[in-house]
Amino acid sequence: MRLPNGAYMASPSDDYSYVWLRDVGYTVLPYLYSGCDRYAKTYHALLDLFLRYEWKIDIHTRQKPVLPYEYIHARYSCDLTELPQPWGHAQNDSIGLFLWGVGEGMRHGKPILRSEADRRILQKLVDYLACMEYWQEPDNGMWEENVEVHASSVGACVAGLTAVRILVDVPDDLIRNGQATLARLLPRESVTKKTDLALLSLIFPYQIVSRDMAFRILYDVTTKLERTYGCIRYQGDRYFNEGREAEWCFGFPWLGLCFSVLGEEDKVEEYWEKTKRIVPPDGRVPELYIGGTSQPNGNRPLAWAVAMVMLLHERMKKSKRVSSLN
Repeated sequence: MRLPNGAYMASPSDDYSYVWLRDVGYTVLPYLYSGCDRYAKTYHALLDLFLRYEWKIDIHTRQKPVLPYEYIHARYSCDLTELPQPWGHAQNDSIGLFLWGVGEGMRHGKPILRSEADRRILQKLVDYLACMEYWQEPDNGMWEENVEVHASSVGACVAGLTAVRILVDVPDDLIRNGQATLARLLPRESVTKKTDLALLSLIFPYQIVSRDMAFRILYDVTTKLERTYGCIRYQGDRYFNEGREAEWCFGFPWLGLCFSVLGEEDKVEEYWEKTKRIVPPDGRVPELYIGGTSQPNGNRPLAWAVAMVMLLHERMKKSKRVSSLN
């Protein structure tokens, strides 16, 4: 699924052979903790993408986008160009994730910024979120659906802005405004959703909530969203619903990684065992199991899901609890 330009398609399936900013950000996380150069090369590809569309970012550092195509696009062709099809591009979390990924990459010694042009793009993305007033601006969220204020989107922006403040100018109020929104919303995801799988991002990878809030989020997710083959995204989800909500495979390793952040070793091992049960022999982890069935959908493998399994596997190896996936 890795492309010659350094980015990753979401899945080799007909529906997902595109590049999503969010999927790429999660897909390359295993390389953040290795000596491999793929992490930096991926971010170079995304920086080149933003340089190509710098003119659009310039417009919306001064005025908010209104129509969906005016937003920084969330999905691109494999050659990293915008697609003409209508899409819910208002996805502030993907910009927050990108900023966080750059900041974390630099913190881990990755040569992300190649030039002042790259640094200029970072500053403009910060200014884009400021113009957007991300802390109170409804967006499509991680699942590209309901337009409302999402805690997971606001949290991604808070994490991203915090991560790059050593690289570019980030006004303190820009972060404080987001933190104030989180204080009002959490542990809810939004006005319409009491809990949502996307909230796990605030624990892993961002680690921006208190320990007590992390446990509240995990309690809600494990008691309300956990199922046989993974986790549903939220109650009432209609995507691939055949009588019940679809069960997303990356839910199990994601929970394991969240419990790892909290040092809950028994829970980490529990979710590693659950993860192993849903990894097929060929390792091609699917996006989800169709709701009400034991059948995976056609988006297999999903790059993001494979990365989550890899991350949890490495975590287990470091704790010397496993030696291989088998």
